[in-house]
Amino acid sequence: MHRTGHLDTYARDHLPPADQWPEFLLDNPDVTYPARLNCVVELLDRMVAAGHAERPAIHSVHEGRPVTTTYRELRVLVDRIAHVLIDDLQLVPGNRVLLRGPNNLMMAACWLAIIKAGLVAVPTMPLLRAKELKQMIDKAEITAALCDVRLKDEMEFCRTEGHEHHCADLAQVLYFNDGSPGSLDARLTGKPETFTACDTADDDVCLIAFTSGTTGQPKGTMHFHRDVLAMCDLFPRHVLKPGPQDIFCGTPPLAFTFGTGGLLTFPLRVGASTVLMEKLTPETLLQTIEDFRATIVFTAPTFYRQMAPLVASHDIASLKKSVSAGEALPDATRQLWKQATGIEMIDGIGGTEMIHIFISSAGADVRPGTIGKVVPGYIAQIVDDEMNPLPPGQVGKLAIKGPTGCRYLADERQKNYVKQGWNLPGDTFIADEDGYYAYQARSDDMIVSAGYNIAGPEVEAALLRHEAVAECGVIGVPDDARGQIVKAYVVLKPGYARDEAMTQALQAFVKATIAPYKYPRAIQFMDALPRTETGKLQRFKLRQN
Repeated sequence: MHRTGHLDTYARDHLPPADQWPEFLLDNPDVTYPARLNCVVELLDRMVAAGHAERPAIHSVHEGRPVTTTYRELRVLVDRIAHVLIDDLQLVPGNRVLLRGPNNLMMAACWLAIIKAGLVAVPTMPLLRAKELKQMIDKAEITAALCDVRLKDEMEFCRTEGHEHHCADLAQVLYFNDGSPGSLDARLTGKPETFTACDTADDDVCLIAFTSGTTGQPKGTMHFHRDVLAMCDLFPRHVLKPGPQDIFCGTPPLAFTFGTGGLLTFPLRVGASTVLMEKLTPETLLQTIEDFRATIVFTAPTFYRQMAPLVASHDIASLKKSVSAGEALPDATRQLWKQATGIEMIDGIGGTEMIHIFISSAGADVRPGTIGKVVPGYIAQIVDDEMNPLPPGQVGKLAIKGPTGCRYLADERQKNYVKQGWNLPGDTFIADEDGYYAYQARSDDMIVSAGYNIAGPEVEAALLRHEAVAECGVIGVPDDARGQIVKAYVVLKPGYARDEAMTQALQAFVKATIAPYKYPRAIQFMDALPRTETGKLQRFKLRQN
């Protein structure tokens, strides 16, 4: 551990005990970094100094017109935001800053500025509601937020005294993409164009990425400055192999580490550019590839499946590589995409705890029915419930080690994820004699729908707040389009009708209570739910229904 650059040591103080950490594999030239390290200096300042200043960094759309921001312009914007954080908000290194916004230039610049200033970025998905935000704000003891003005409503609930989701510690919120006085945009005027980056240690926390566990209680995964660079220097270097001429695009939110890497840090690391689009459909993603001549796309299997039949009506000749992650990639989808485009999919599995992809293969190394091999820099094995290694061909739990790994923010569940120095992502796999890994299923009750992780108990909790619901159980059921959908089994209170109107009312209620993508797309009414003698819901019986 090196001398911290943080004055507020909350993040370091709330790391798990050292004996609960995974073993980190750092004796590798790919991930050898200096003891003093600010990852944004490496991703942005270093690239400007290396001659990329006038090259495009971020392509976006403003008021219907494409806008290109160069590396130099991006650095100036980032440095001005950093001045606002330190000079105006009086934040000190180590303070946590909540960040909210869709994929756009300001969201990316704020992420970079927070970390360059030595603060800890806590990005959140745009769809989250005040209830979910409060859990994160309270858990990470967040006092300041930067938020896209279009997401203001839920943010303001967290600031309203007397509201059930009020966060007493959240003292300062600045809105961006906002022309009003006092906004972040207004405060940038007149700020210096240069900012001296905080002198952070390579093992200072710079990012807390929240993932929702099966209980619905969010877990904060803590990543160091060195982790951000490690994710850029392993999967991209050995599998994706991008270069300065590449143009990245895709759908994952910047708040997901899948999106952080694929749409921001990977391109910056090699002097490439990225296209940030706020709302994409399969049709508009293809149009984006055509309009910006994108060469690399990141999205979930659901999108590839929906884009394949539309490819013929678009000129996507520029596209060279497509990366799939976020949910299992059916081989039928891989073949559908290959037939439509001629491109062999790069499938990958990663995780918020590991920060990004750790198993993947590309091109001639792809083997049908598998995700691929372990990314160089990581090692993996298949184990049984007692952590004994299993031979090739046997189904078991995936265990992984590398330069990145799980460090939860003050969370007992650390002991479940890390055992004997190995990270256990909670996935069931088979490995073959040649070291190819084939995904089988999630080991827990997490529902993965169209690339989103959805915790069944969280949806149950939302449904139970409706006046008509007596009890309910929520599981994921297979779905051709989305991989899985959320299905709710609901017992109604006496006097309520089991009809389509009730189904729609419950769906609307959940959408208004928690993030809309979590709502149950199927609802089945029941007389009673299967339970054990101790009253525990038997979800496996619902799955047999």
